[in-house]
Formats: sequence, structure tokens, C-alpha cells
Amino acid sequence: MPSRRFFISFFLFSICLICCHEAMPANLKQEKLNDRPVIGVLTQMVSDDVMKPFGATYIPDSYVNYIESGGSRVVPIRLTLSTAEYESIFTKINGLVFIGGAVDLMTSDFARVAKIFYKLALTANDAGDFFPIWGTCLGMQLLTVLVAEENLLSATPARNVALPLNLTTEAHSSRMFQGFSKELIKALTEEPLTGNFHKYGLTVQVFQENEKLSGFFSLLSTNVAENGAQFVSTIEGKRYPFYGVQWHPEVNRFQWNRNFSFPHSSYAIQLSSQLAEFFINEGRKSFHHFDSREEEDASLIYKFTPVYTSNFTAYEQVYFF
Repeated sequence: MPSRRFFISFFLFSICLICCHEAMPANLKQEKLNDRPVIGVLTQMVSDDVMKPFGATYIPDSYVNYIESGGSRVVPIRLTLSTAEYESIFTKINGLVFIGGAVDLMTSDFARVAKIFYKLALTANDAGDFFPIWGTCLGMQLLTVLVAEENLLSATPARNVALPLNLTTEAHSSRMFQGFSKELIKALTEEPLTGNFHKYGLTVQVFQENEKLSGFFSLLSTNVAENGAQFVSTIEGKRYPFYGVQWHPEVNRFQWNRNFSFPHSSYAIQLSSQLAEFFINEGRKSFHHFDSREEEDASLIYKFTPVYTSNFTAYEQVYFF
């Protein structure tokens, strides 16, 4: 009797193993990713008189902290290099960030250099060489200028105010928000989680009527300005991994000046964290790399020392170049 029970048990166990084996996929292929991404940040031109004694260009440390929190390192990109040098840098970084600021989007050096990288990114992505770009505030505005090939901005003031987002139907199928929980999406549409600090922007009407813009980007969210204008607040490329926000996700975790409307709620922190990880995960799909460890180390922002600026700017610290 015991041997019979053993045989029956062994038989049932064997059948279970066979069924489980057949139920599992034959090949579990995981997408190969770059675990040591490096994101380039285009330095911004100094426009505030109080910052001019420290340098001609800068990067607020909040952007650096934001990118590093997503799992990447940062390479500052100066505005005084040659086209050949920018082409070389492009082959070594895994993504690019256009930060906020206050410069001319057609004639400034910031716009000139951004256009070089934008064209390189278009060509690379068309050839299957994945390369993402992110634009924040002025950086998003710059992306619209590059795509439209003209400046279509108008007055859409939202100065020092935190707002919820008016999400479009496209937002719910977007890459940018696909990893968000239902609770975070709900909070994003009901609570003031996005800090806005701009005078100009792109109206929804202009976006929808411009075939270049509406053909290139999906409109993920809108907001209403102080003057009643409805403006574009979040976009992502339809074919290209290019992303833009008129608001500032980096301030939620890395700027604390009490004179500014920086959102610091639990959901605001989640929003900032998930967007940082999202963009860096996009960068992980790029396999550009430096030719040597020495070249990489010499290019990273770690060798620069930020300046304490909280007593005269909205930033705790700033890197000057």
C-alpha cells in the first residue's frame, strides 16, 4: 500500500511539472539595457545680474540631483565648443536635457547648440540609434521652436504657482505616465503638484493648428494661465523619445526656498521621482559610451564645485562654467 501511494504521488508530481513547463514561455528575453547611463545637460546662459560675477553659463544643482536620483551621471555641455566637439560628445552620452532659463530661443548660443544636438538625435533615432531628449520649461519651449522651425510662443503667465494638470486622453496611453498608479494620476489631476515659473508658453490652439507640432508631439496635458490662455504643459514625441514639460519636476525634491511655490507633498515627491526614473530608463536604451574611463571621469560634473546661492537665487546651489 505505501509503495502504491508513493507511485501515485510521484506520477501526479511529474504531471504537474510537465504542465508547468508547457505553461511557461519558451524564451524569456529581457531587453538589453545600459546600466551606466550618462546624461548631458546643456549649460544655460547667465541672464541675472546677481549671478554674472560667478560665470557666463550655469546649471542649477537641482537638475543635477534630479538626474542623479534617477540613476544617471551628468555631463555638463558648454556653449563654446565646436560642432565637431558636439558631434563627439553626442556619441558618448545617453540622453540630453534642456533646462529652463531666460534666453532667446532663435538667436542665443543655447538655442544654437541645442539645434546641433536636436538634429543629431533625429538622425540617430531614424537609424535605430536610440537617443532621448528632455526639455523643462524654456527647454520644452525650445523643443517646440526646433520642431516648428519658428517661435510660436505668446504670453501664458503662470508665475510662481503650483497647479494640477488637465490630462488629455492621450496621456493615459503615453509612455511618460504609463508607470503611474491610479492614485498618483488622480492626485496629479486634483492637487497642485507641478511648479510653474514662466511668462510665455505655447497655446493649445497654436499647437493644434500647427501641423508640424501636432504631427510630431502628442499633447498630454494643458493648463490655464493667469490671463486665461490655455497653454500646453506636457508633450511627448510620437515617433521620437523627446519629452517636454512646461513645469519643473526637479523643484519638488531639490528646491526649498520658502518664497517660491515648490510642491513638497508626498504625491509631489512621487511625481518627481517617477519622472526622473522614467527619463533615465529611456537613457538606458542608448549604448553611446566614452572611449576610456579616464575620458569619462574627466567629463563628469563631479570635478566641479557648486556655489551656495540660496541667499540670492531660487536655487540652493549652482554650478557655474
